[in-house]
Amino acid sequence: MIDDKSANVLLVVEDDEGLQRQLKWAYEGYQVHCASDRSSAIEVLRAYEPAVVTLDLGLPPDPDGTGEGFATLEEILRLKPDTKVIVATGHGAQESALRAIALGAYDFYKKPVDIDALGLIVGRAFQLSALEAENRRLESSSDEKVLGSMISAAPEMLKVARTIERVASADVSVMLLGASGTGKELLARAVHDKSKRKGGFVAINCAAIPENLLEAELFGYERGAFTGAVKSNIGKIELAEGGTLFLDEVGDIPLPLQVKLLRFIQERVIERIGGRSPIAVDTRIVCATHQDLEAMIAAGSFREDLYYRLAEIVVAIPSLAERPGDAVLLARHFLNLFARDLNPAVKSLSPDALAAIDGYAWPGNVRELENRLKRAVIMSDTKSIGAADLDLGRSSDDGVSINLRAAREVADRRAIHQALTRTEHNISGAAKLLGISRPTLYDLMKQYSLGG
Repeated sequence: MIDDKSANVLLVVEDDEGLQRQLKWAYEGYQVHCASDRSSAIEVLRAYEPAVVTLDLGLPPDPDGTGEGFATLEEILRLKPDTKVIVATGHGAQESALRAIALGAYDFYKKPVDIDALGLIVGRAFQLSALEAENRRLESSSDEKVLGSMISAAPEMLKVARTIERVASADVSVMLLGASGTGKELLARAVHDKSKRKGGFVAINCAAIPENLLEAELFGYERGAFTGAVKSNIGKIELAEGGTLFLDEVGDIPLPLQVKLLRFIQERVIERIGGRSPIAVDTRIVCATHQDLEAMIAAGSFREDLYYRLAEIVVAIPSLAERPGDAVLLARHFLNLFARDLNPAVKSLSPDALAAIDGYAWPGNVRELENRLKRAVIMSDTKSIGAADLDLGRSSDDGVSINLRAAREVADRRAIHQALTRTEHNISGAAKLLGISRPTLYDLMKQYSLGG
């Protein structure tokens, strides 16, 4: 990230001392440092972290060639990928200019130097650098985070967040309903973090453990309780003493074990497998499932009495497709996260990528989006992720509403949310994207209570 000390620093890499002095004089509004070769350029880069660099490709020991210049360009961008590098090319050196841009240079200028023309290029580079730095600052301190690490600006998710915050302090069982990949465990942790419980958060995926082992995982067992039980083992319920037990995919618990779980909820005591002494446990239960438990109750595969014990508060989590604008918001978050750790050269999502993300149905929800962004960042050899890098298919058709007025309102809300998210809440940009005037957009935002 460009900070205050580097925001107005310009590095001039040029072996002609006369031209160095000329350029330094021309840019007295900036903090200008000069270097005449690769090693001194890198030394200045490390010391002052310049936002913008002008680079002559003809550097010693190869002043008549471009090899040393391109090596310098690559090293600058490897060490500080957000640097705006402007390369100098001679007459007829279009090929070098194109190669430099492909390697990540911001722009190029032709020799002999036109100070005024170069000044415009340098000025734009500083403006873009400052804008990118501000965007990164805003993203790192985004107020679109809800419940700690949950990121959303969609009213549907903000409603869920308010519900979680209200019920967290009440010691009741909470059931989270939503499709796979919607963030159920993240919300379960939020329930625990916002509660008054001092114990730990213990999670178990009931669908991931074989039926014959699930009881031992939940309730624990005594030494000798079965073949292989060479020592006593504490179960997940006991481990959650004083805290929260999260039962993910609770619909996969077999009926015989449902009876034992119900008994624990009613009496707040357990017995380990092979044990004879009841053990009192104080834990709050939060559960989640993507299954239709009411249909399972009707089919006899889930106990109705257990359901009502677990579902004192039910929170339905919308799919990513039902959260207008959130896909782009999350995509930017994941891009920054993965680029920092996996491929710092990646800087942005291209306009066609943003459009593809916006239009895709995301059947795998947030988890699918996260996985696609991670793969694209790892595999990318350019600064910007395109739609093709994400390998997205066509978005699904949501169907047509019978009520045209309601359909129009839904479409308006979705389009406004998406435009505001894609333009990072720039009203002029969003209005332009929507093809309407700023006053019209303000009126629509006021009509639908979408904020300012």
